[in-house]
Amino acid sequence: MPLDAEAIRRGCRGDQVTTARHLCRAELHRFRAIAAEAGPLTVGCTQEVALFSEAAAESGRTAPIRYANIRETAGWSGDAARAGPKMAALLAVAAEPVPDVPFVDVASEGVILVYGRDEVAVEAGDLLKEHLDVTVLIKPPAAIVPRRIADFPVAKGLIRTAAGHLGAFEVTVDDFAPPAPSSRAVLSFGPSRHGTRSRCDIILDLSGGPPLFNAADLRDGYLRADPANPAAMLQAVLKARDLVGTFEKPRYIAFDAPLCAHSRSQIVGCTRCLDLCPTGAIAPAGDHVAIDPYVCAGCGQCAAVCPTGAASYALPPPDVLMRKLRAMLVAYRGAGGEQAVVLLHDEPHGAALIDALARFGEGLPAHVLPLAVNEVTQIGLESIAAAFAFGASAVRLLLRGRPRHDVTGLERTIALADPILAGLGFGTDRVAIIETDDPDGLSRALTGIPSMPSAPRPASFLPIGGKRGLLRFALHELHRASPAPVDIVALPEGAPFGAVEIDVGGCTLCLSCVSACPTGALGDDPERPMLRFVEDACVQCGLCKATCPESVITLRPQLDFRTAATSARVLKQEEPFCCIRCGKPFGVKSTIDRVTAKLQGTHWMYEGSPNRLDVIKMCEDCRVAFVTEEAFDPYGTPTRTARTTDDYLRERDQAKKGES
Repeated sequence: MPLDAEAIRRGCRGDQVTTARHLCRAELHRFRAIAAEAGPLTVGCTQEVALFSEAAAESGRTAPIRYANIRETAGWSGDAARAGPKMAALLAVAAEPVPDVPFVDVASEGVILVYGRDEVAVEAGDLLKEHLDVTVLIKPPAAIVPRRIADFPVAKGLIRTAAGHLGAFEVTVDDFAPPAPSSRAVLSFGPSRHGTRSRCDIILDLSGGPPLFNAADLRDGYLRADPANPAAMLQAVLKARDLVGTFEKPRYIAFDAPLCAHSRSQIVGCTRCLDLCPTGAIAPAGDHVAIDPYVCAGCGQCAAVCPTGAASYALPPPDVLMRKLRAMLVAYRGAGGEQAVVLLHDEPHGAALIDALARFGEGLPAHVLPLAVNEVTQIGLESIAAAFAFGASAVRLLLRGRPRHDVTGLERTIALADPILAGLGFGTDRVAIIETDDPDGLSRALTGIPSMPSAPRPASFLPIGGKRGLLRFALHELHRASPAPVDIVALPEGAPFGAVEIDVGGCTLCLSCVSACPTGALGDDPERPMLRFVEDACVQCGLCKATCPESVITLRPQLDFRTAATSARVLKQEEPFCCIRCGKPFGVKSTIDRVTAKLQGTHWMYEGSPNRLDVIKMCEDCRVAFVTEEAFDPYGTPTRTARTTDDYLRERDQAKKGES
């Protein structure tokens, strides 16, 4: 493949760039000499990672080596002669440090439940009995031939519910019955019962019915195969045999419960993550949600749509992904590259598709920059905004023809990014999904992208901080770099940005919305009756609207780029009402006046004395003193005449006579 060393040097500013023709074989001595040096090292080859790592160890190197695939992604292409800026970008991305991923331990002792409908389940049990602790459960009517030797239990039952994960499954079984002590032609069972519970480490589902879990292929420890397909059954059995021991599972989501805007005072606000989780790993837990790391499959949609940053992806964290985008696009631009298209893909599917296109087709175009992520569905608005701020002209997200995860969250992210990019002058169709399993289909999709200019003033900010702050920062940098910056961009319903509007005439300044707001966007003033609003902090969770007793709050989704530089604005302010006895302000004047007017002459508690109504106009301290001094019994009711049924009947008869 051709190497434009000068372009790579321009892109990798300040780094020493060394080229070779056969570094892993004839020129391996050159690599050993370079590896013996203590500085950071990036190798533009992934095929010979094992050889290079061994040679580096022999040279006494202890520092890590990073590797970048510039062959299949750039060098093997019909555009290889123009791929120098792209190679610089790929090497720059590989050099970015990645933090360690947190893990949780999952332990399995090898207790397996084989759930089937016929002898196939028993056959699977025979294949597993030497390796695992097997129990077979056959769906009713369970008409199978009795086993000559009962070397593992075979029972009858229908699984009603299943929950848990590898090492900690729990199933509830109806019509459960153990086998009879002796059976002849057909296996017979004892008395059955409902609601039997059982625990196991692994479930092998050969029932042929609906899966026991949502997103069943993403549930660790749950294996499912068609009982009519012997090859599929054998493959599932071989997988089950390996599920014994302690395993490390990535903790995909970092969660900060105090930031969650799920609910307040048993009033539900934000449910974005609950609506999207394909595995059911997220559940309400009071004012916030709880994420089960043992069930989470790592799709990342909860983190992508979380408006407060309570949930953020950890593989890698959002600031690390944004730094990778920065390194890639800054290096590409520095090496002379133009109109970069960022292609985000996963390793199992996307890398294999790119490899096939390079080996058997024209390869990727020189302006298409691939970047591997753990799951494409983890991509949030902050990454898309950063990509365009850093100078990308388009973003494409590569998915399987039949995605493993529900992509609703990713589609919502794109639907949110589209009006922002269009409103800032970038135009439409800048972000799109490519769903294909065909290398040629990928090639057609990429070559069909029209030429689109990038930001005229590309940014180079360094992303640091939490998810919500990164999102705000990236959007404001995008605004600064955009072709046609505007102050306000209208957004679709459900967007995590916007304003709160109130009907001033109907608001009583009860401030229940302030106590419900999880982000502090709504606030009060301890000195005066006042409602303040900070739009930059509002996530449009709707808790204020749901809490308002007067129903005078509405939400207006929008992105106002002026809010970062402005202070809180006053939504409503009134004069305080001062205690008529001590002069201390204690309430809202309009509210006290309205309550006084409604009670005067209409309520028994305030009749009989002209100064009884003054209690309403006093602060809590003076009210107690006044009641004591005046011997004011608030529960002393006036003399009332008892009414009987005869009174009501008489009034009814009089009313009828009056109508006639």
